[in-house]
Amino acid sequence: MPDVPGTFDLTEALAVLERTPAVLRAWLAHLPEAWLTADEGPDTFSPLEVLGHLIHGERTDWMPRTRMILAHGTSRVFEPWDRFAHRRDFAGWPAARLLDELTHLRAANLEALRALQITGAELNREGQHPDLGTVTLRALLATWVAHDLGHLAQIARVMAKRYRDDVGPWSAYLPIMTR
Repeated sequence: MPDVPGTFDLTEALAVLERTPAVLRAWLAHLPEAWLTADEGPDTFSPLEVLGHLIHGERTDWMPRTRMILAHGTSRVFEPWDRFAHRRDFAGWPAARLLDELTHLRAANLEALRALQITGAELNREGQHPDLGTVTLRALLATWVAHDLGHLAQIARVMAKRYRDDVGPWSAYLPIMTR
């Protein structure tokens, strides 16, 4: 039944999460700076910033919140998450260092997640988000996957838009240019 929309499967989620660093390395390693620093305007992320943002999440979001749900349920509220902390914490880091750090942290986090041997019942455990209220472990882990995929799509979109004016009339066939 894993093909049914809305059916979270931890094994399938891990398959995506473990591949994200390799996808990012394949896309971003050794690219010219112009590709790495392009963005879509104020308060948007360049590919380099996405890397820092993902690293910040590896350090402060996914596994700490997983552990908090399993240990404390709704009795403790998650720490608020600063989606722009990477601008302070990783400013000036080159792509290679960011890619290495993400790869290392993601591998460690997935090893720790597997070691928890989370059961179906535990996926229904609830935690307390500071803005969203009560959330489940299932929703947190599904969001981790969707968050990765969203940022992969964002990087592709930002990079494509570097050539928005250069593609000329073909932009009519390229919805990525207008999203």
